[in-house]
Amino acid sequence: MRKIWKRIRFIYNFRSFFPFIFEFFLSKEVNRKKKLFSIAFIIGYFLLPFDAIPDFLSLIGIVDDVVIFTFIMQQMIKMAPKELQEKYCLA
Repeated sequence: MRKIWKRIRFIYNFRSFFPFIFEFFLSKEVNRKKKLFSIAFIIGYFLLPFDAIPDFLSLIGIVDDVVIFTFIMQQMIKMAPKELQEKYCLA
């Protein structure tokens, strides 16, 4: 149950993702390999049209997109330096 609340809180902090992403890619502390890996995830998400649940099923169809986006963001946060995580309260 604790893990579920942690994920809900993570999604609630959505507004802090965009400045984090911007600084993640501009930071010299983040390895180039990690940046390329993140870019590959993001591009793959937008280019591959496969959905576990089709989007025409209204709210339920959006759930898999939110899950995938959340997974990508969690991976980027794990790869970011501690200072960057703490700056955006994502640690």
